[in-house]
Amino acid sequence: MLELWLSLVSKSSSAVSRLGIIANMDDDNVKWLEWVTKQFESIAGEDKKIDLEEFKAALKVKESFFAERFFAIFDSDGNGSISLDELLRALNLLIHGNETDKLQFLFKVYDVDGNCSIDSDELRTVLKSCLKESAISLPDEKLDDLTVALFESADKDKSGSITFKELKEELERFPEVMENLTISAANWLKPPGTEKKKRHTPRYLTLTYWQNNTSKLLFMFFYICVNILLFTLAAGQYQVFGGWIMVARGCGRCLNLNCTLIVVLMFRRCLTWLRATWVARVLPLDQHVLLHQLVGYAIFAFSTVHTFAHTANFVNMVKKNATFQLWEYFLTTRPRIGWIHGTASITGIVLQLLISLILICSSTCVRRSGHFEVFYWTHLCYILFWILLILHCTNFWKWFVVPGCIFLLEKIVGITMSHIGHLSITEVNLLPSKVTHLVIKRPHFFNYKPGDYIYLNIPIIAKYEWHPFTISSAPEYQEYIWFHIRSAGQWTNRLYEYFREREPISNEAKRLTRSLKIKHQKCRQEHCFEATDDDDDAVPTNADKTVELTSYKLNHVPFCETAKKHLQTNRAGSPQPRESSAKLNENHVYCNIKCYIDGPYGTPTRRIFTSEHAVLIGAGIGITPFASILQSIMYRYRMRKQTCPNSGYSWCENLKDNEMRLRKVDFLWINRDQKSFEWFVSLLTAMEMDQADGEPEGRFLEMQMYMTSALSRNDMKAIGLQMALDLLAKKEKRDSITGLKTRTQPGRPDWNKVFHKVADEKKGKVHVFFCGSPALAKVIKTHCEQFGFKFYKENF
Repeated sequence: MLELWLSLVSKSSSAVSRLGIIANMDDDNVKWLEWVTKQFESIAGEDKKIDLEEFKAALKVKESFFAERFFAIFDSDGNGSISLDELLRALNLLIHGNETDKLQFLFKVYDVDGNCSIDSDELRTVLKSCLKESAISLPDEKLDDLTVALFESADKDKSGSITFKELKEELERFPEVMENLTISAANWLKPPGTEKKKRHTPRYLTLTYWQNNTSKLLFMFFYICVNILLFTLAAGQYQVFGGWIMVARGCGRCLNLNCTLIVVLMFRRCLTWLRATWVARVLPLDQHVLLHQLVGYAIFAFSTVHTFAHTANFVNMVKKNATFQLWEYFLTTRPRIGWIHGTASITGIVLQLLISLILICSSTCVRRSGHFEVFYWTHLCYILFWILLILHCTNFWKWFVVPGCIFLLEKIVGITMSHIGHLSITEVNLLPSKVTHLVIKRPHFFNYKPGDYIYLNIPIIAKYEWHPFTISSAPEYQEYIWFHIRSAGQWTNRLYEYFREREPISNEAKRLTRSLKIKHQKCRQEHCFEATDDDDDAVPTNADKTVELTSYKLNHVPFCETAKKHLQTNRAGSPQPRESSAKLNENHVYCNIKCYIDGPYGTPTRRIFTSEHAVLIGAGIGITPFASILQSIMYRYRMRKQTCPNSGYSWCENLKDNEMRLRKVDFLWINRDQKSFEWFVSLLTAMEMDQADGEPEGRFLEMQMYMTSALSRNDMKAIGLQMALDLLAKKEKRDSITGLKTRTQPGRPDWNKVFHKVADEKKGKVHVFFCGSPALAKVIKTHCEQFGFKFYKENF
């Protein structure tokens, strides 16, 4: 590494000074400076200088304001270009400089006019650029509030400007910011994708992994032993026929087991019922989808070896006896191989092709790339697959008869239940990021648990397709069931576009009906939400009028009374009713569209209420099961809530029962952008209001929001913005991004800190429930194993 640098710097007379930069430098900074030099040399050309546009391209800075400020500071001679010497000299100050040096650099970035002070307009310009860098959209009024909050806090002497000393004193109020200022410049200006990937040691041999996966590992051990036993017994019976027949028969016997087990693992109704029994503690029911996939791979492996062994045997038979040609063994019934008219070879070839087709179309790249329909329709080939298996194998029907009858019974029950009740979609809300919120009239016989999912069929979208979606409403809500569906494939995109482009039919004829519905909705809201002109505790609204907070409608009386109590203030005067999503617009429509549902089916989240300390982690639309769970938790929480009739002081009794053993709930929601938080902002707001004023063991529900597109606190381009957001949040007692009391954190969670905090609370055994991307699931699962937490992931 150093030899490379020596060769680079020897080309200039300033080699000695450049070598001083490398001295006492760690490997990360050496690599980063090497990257800077290569970028510089590739762009600067023969004159070894770069202008502003070339500088932007070299550092890959997104917002032009910061590129211009960095360029102005690096251009020490002010000639409008930067030489390699100037660049390295500035970086040397940032890398080897002390805390004051780095603060002075930050001050120069903010001091746009260079008069050694920062006025309010300069600060506003900086904060506006910070918002763009973090992909945060706020109205100008909110930007002004942020500017005023930070400026008034930093301007100690009220002189109308911020000096370097005042900025330093203000930064010292934020220890985490000062800590990040000591980080090398490589973390301030490094380009995208240069983060060093950490190598995780294999966890499969650790004691924690075995403790957390005992049931799955025991099942896999038993499964492997049974396959070995079956293979050995079958091979032994046919040893007189030669090695290839032994292999073929052994694999065939294993295929009998696996082709039966693969359907048993998808008895969704039976598995849902078993989750409520002691069997759930013995068998890995939560991993039934994963085990289904593993058995599928085993079937492909056994069938491939089975086919190859028979092929080798046919070749030997042709060599020994020329009665039949090789192609006749494969494509005709003349050799009379098989128990039904010699069709074993033909059915075997078709079966091998079917297995290969199903396996390929079931791969993650197909299912997750918006082609779920390919997976769905090819999976329906299982009917043909079983028929051919019965024709192909003499004894397969003996293995399949009982599971096949149970499977058929489940299908009959599902079809029957899905067509009872004449279900219809009554309301649709189109939410940000192409999320469709469906409201369906709940049948009286439809009982489910929080976090359950169903299969949904909407004939007007696709007549024969059924897709799994989590129920996002709580079971305690008797009138309707809700679904939040993100557009990620062909079917979901067609659903969203259908309602987005749908023109109102007979607009004048339906005008009175819609007016009555709106009036009825207003009446319910007037009953549930009453507030005075003081909006400090009001439900936050969004400036974007096209987004309505309709994800959470409160109709049951217990919550209305609670919400009413929280929303009332002590001011004199009669309270005024507050409207919330009463009007209809292009994103909120009433309708009457026929649909069918098959379910409900259980998920690992059913274990939440038997946990003592539950950590719920949702990524993006992965919040959907937790929306239902959180509503149900807070409903049960309210049932335990007590209020003093004299003082009005409220608390929650620390009760444990069979219905809910929870002592603490931590909810983390990770979103890419700001708009996604609007899906459930009204629900989360209601939960914040519904917390008791004081509790024996601290706050029952704690929420943490993370926005990954926002620059983290250790990025210089976000330091001022994060300070301003913190100050304004303390002043207004709500977050500027979401409107919640919970402050939205920039970047991704530090899982070590999150789980350390959870472990230190000592609220009981910790169970972590996750719904989101598989990549993030692996990261969280690894951390859970390190801390000894039980990890559950939602699978369809």
